[in-house]
Amino acid sequence: MQTFPTLIGFLAVVMWSALAVLTAASGTMPPFQLSAICFLVGSLIGLTAMAREPKRFSAFRQPAKVWALGLFGLFGYHFLYFTALRNAPAVEAGLIAYLWPLLIVVGSALLPGERLGWHHVVGAMMGLAGTALILMRGAEGGFGGGSLIGYGAAVLCAFTWSGYSLISRRFGATPADVIAGFCILSAVLSVICHLLLETTVWPETTGQWVAVLGLGLGPVGLAFYAWDHGVKRGDIQVLGVASYAAPLLSTLILILFGHGKLSVGIAVACLLITGGAFLAAKDLLKKRASS
Repeated sequence: MQTFPTLIGFLAVVMWSALAVLTAASGTMPPFQLSAICFLVGSLIGLTAMAREPKRFSAFRQPAKVWALGLFGLFGYHFLYFTALRNAPAVEAGLIAYLWPLLIVVGSALLPGERLGWHHVVGAMMGLAGTALILMRGAEGGFGGGSLIGYGAAVLCAFTWSGYSLISRRFGATPADVIAGFCILSAVLSVICHLLLETTVWPETTGQWVAVLGLGLGPVGLAFYAWDHGVKRGDIQVLGVASYAAPLLSTLILILFGHGKLSVGIAVACLLITGGAFLAAKDLLKKRASS
């Protein structure tokens, strides 16, 4: 049954929803430096678990195409995401980049053994509408400013993560332990980019260090392992639509911490996203009810 793996995958969405708050609390550390530290923490999570059973290190014996996929997904996504935010307004760039859940749902129809039903399509469109409603509220009149580089990077960002998630399905036999290796290589590449492009800035308070550690443990750490398990073992179409909950949960967390106010627009977006997720998951819910 795909229910439990799908729920594990959804935990990644929950962890990603804390990305905005933790990033804001981490101080002014530049993005590639922050990525390097977070990826290092993420790798330690996997390495610590693997150390209890040394034979699990055999997971690193993977063909080059598996390592290329890992770097493409983890490092490539974050590189493009940071490039997008540097060259285009955050709201607009974030909206474009968050097309990846819709691309996963639609692209999943191309995978062996998968079927794209009307409820997946309608649920995805409801989720996209809700996500757009949340993100466009801060656009103050719509798209504006930025550059083609920023918007182009955001588009590539969406295709990168959806592509990584869909292609990972084809490597279902690859153990999740290899994620630790992906994180190590991503950390190394992030360090190189940091040394070439940024000035080092360290956290100034204990709270900032806690936020950085939280990022490494959750959104840029455990979330990768949970997502890997979900897309390989769970219902990838349901996960694609459920991913729309990330901006919703992120917004609610920001409101909880005083960075915004609950409004009619937010409430409508909540109904669209939640309703879309339930609609897309109707097959999974039926299976669970009959089990």
